[in-house]
Amino acid sequence: MRTEKLHIAWFSCCLVLAILLPWPTVKAQDSLPGKSVATYFDEARTFSNKNKMDLALEAIDKASKLAEQNEDAKSVIDSYHKFSLHYMKLGNEKNSIFYWDRAQRALKDVEYPYGNGVHKFIEGLRKHRAGNHFAAIFELEEAKQLSNDRNFYNNIVLAEGNIYLDLEKYDVAAKNFNSLVINTDPFEQEYLATLAHLGLAKLNLATENFEEGATNGEQALALALQNDFFSEVLKSNELLSTIYEKMGRFDLSLRNNKNLLGIRDSLFSIEKLKTEAKTSNQIHIDFMNDEIKRLEEKNEELSESEKSAELTAILTSAFLTIISLLAVSLYRNNQIKLKTNDLLQTKNNELQAARDAAVQAMEAKTNFLSTVSHELRTPLYAVTGLTHLLLEENPSKNQKEHLKALKFSGDYLLNFINDILHINKIDADKLEPLTIEFNLKKVLKEVIDSLQQSAKENSTKIVLEYDDEIPSHLMSDPLKLSQIFMNLVGNALKFTKDGEVKVIAKLMKKIDEDVTLYFEVADTGIGISKDQQEHIFDGFEQGSIQINREYGGTGLGLTIVKSLLGLFSSKIQLESELGKGSSFFFELKLKSKDSIVDDVPFEITEQNFEFKGLHLLIVEDNKINQVITKKMLSKKEITSDIANNGMEAIDLAKNNNYDAILMDIHMPGISGEEATIEIRKFDMEIPIIALTAISLDDSLESFYAAGCDDVVTKPFKPELFYQKIGENIFESKRVKNPAS
Repeated sequence: MRTEKLHIAWFSCCLVLAILLPWPTVKAQDSLPGKSVATYFDEARTFSNKNKMDLALEAIDKASKLAEQNEDAKSVIDSYHKFSLHYMKLGNEKNSIFYWDRAQRALKDVEYPYGNGVHKFIEGLRKHRAGNHFAAIFELEEAKQLSNDRNFYNNIVLAEGNIYLDLEKYDVAAKNFNSLVINTDPFEQEYLATLAHLGLAKLNLATENFEEGATNGEQALALALQNDFFSEVLKSNELLSTIYEKMGRFDLSLRNNKNLLGIRDSLFSIEKLKTEAKTSNQIHIDFMNDEIKRLEEKNEELSESEKSAELTAILTSAFLTIISLLAVSLYRNNQIKLKTNDLLQTKNNELQAARDAAVQAMEAKTNFLSTVSHELRTPLYAVTGLTHLLLEENPSKNQKEHLKALKFSGDYLLNFINDILHINKIDADKLEPLTIEFNLKKVLKEVIDSLQQSAKENSTKIVLEYDDEIPSHLMSDPLKLSQIFMNLVGNALKFTKDGEVKVIAKLMKKIDEDVTLYFEVADTGIGISKDQQEHIFDGFEQGSIQINREYGGTGLGLTIVKSLLGLFSSKIQLESELGKGSSFFFELKLKSKDSIVDDVPFEITEQNFEFKGLHLLIVEDNKINQVITKKMLSKKEITSDIANNGMEAIDLAKNNNYDAILMDIHMPGISGEEATIEIRKFDMEIPIIALTAISLDDSLESFYAAGCDDVVTKPFKPELFYQKIGENIFESKRVKNPAS
């Protein structure tokens, strides 16, 4: 115990002595010929701007040693400040604060306004990083008053621009960045201009001025590539990738995103990070060792001048020995920590790159499929439309067979495109279930009736087992439920010949207006093996290549069912055995409306309209589509005018009388929606039917909101096309003239 107390007392004495010992006068070291402190500072600035941080730190270290050799106190302070700024750039906050504190001590003994200004500049940057934006601006404003150095002033203007950008004071930030775009800085003209363009690109991205943002981003990238500003090349590509994605320029976004992968590999390689970390730590350790040497030299001076203080020198030496041991231990610990951090950083970078690549790939796939499926509809409209017209022109027997085959192929391709678009809409969260009142039994009967022809072709019977306890008025989305049963029953019919497909709907429970229903679609078809059942709901899966060749189809029907049921928070289940058929079943939770009284049963009756004498306006930019649509109308003795774009449509609608307008949505110039909005300003009664190759981003609700009365998706079946025209024109006249 006594020995332990003596050790503690001895250590305390050492600590007090070390603190009380005055700073020594710097002695001349080995000469560093050929270069000045300012030259080394210029080299450090160049290396730093090119993201060569290890070389920048080495240059500052040489400048620091030369300044000490020359006993240049101001240059020593400048060295401390540059160390602090570079360690801040490396993210080493501990070392940055250490050198900032060193500079603060040294400034107390020197009258140095520029040094005080840089000191406040660094404090402003630290406060900005900590989120204290207004305090940071205060420090930067004070720094401005302490020096008129142009390079220093420009860097303050840049820092203020970034702070105002974070504060969303975009006008002030833009003023700062624009002043630096055309700067005449003697040292960093191109670098400051690059950062200014980056700042403007971020600002325009935040304010959704994407065209201007892309221009600034490209200018920043060009400057960065020209001057080897590698870190800014990375930042420019990241910004441009985001901006082009917002603009819908996915090809350019993908280009910049690909650039990022190569840039990250070069900028953040393991060897580069290790070299920078090793250099920064070695310089810091060397600095600490130099401090120890200074204390040792001071101890020797005291020993020579004051032999009576021999005990003090011994204690001081012991203290320095302990400090040295601690420094070595700290160095070793830091090396271990660096290796661990390198591995973690590498893994994090790999995971981040993989995640970014996966997200980009998913977005690229979604937009690619959406664009392709949308663009295919225009030529497909020509195929199906011309086929229909040719079939009505009394073709020969051989020609008729070929045309029927062509019509079948067109219908198949259309269904395939519709399936892809539907899945993309679900994956992109573009679909949400509606909540409207409907009659479930009527929905199921309509589905079964529409598939009776397919059932007859396979000699298969469709049976509906419907629980009469199910409320007649339910609240949900009948269209999506129809799609679910169309796919399930259609799939069952495809694989069932000379058998039976049963559609079952049962009431499981009803509490007040909350209803839980059980649905099942069972068939006596070929069945599905256990192995195939695991993947049957995946896209483009039909169990096997042989099944695909024999029965045809895309394998997307069950994928759509699974996705649609997901919108209702329900899950499809399957039981099947090879050769004995399959059973698909699920549950749905719906709302009922018991207070609604049943209407008279609704019967769908096809109407034969008298089209002769009608005069329509066709709004279509595609010449082939114009010819086909006009020819289809002529078949029904309907005359028509053609508008090539939205502006022509507005003028013709204003100066002529039409019975209806067939409005294409996607056109150059103003869109069909915009044209409809303008027409509704002077004509609220004329029926407007949207004819559109609907895409992923299109919304039927937006068409109706613009003023369209109905929507027909291209390519369409001629029967539906004529039915929609008749319903909208004659229903409109009936409403205006109820007596007739």
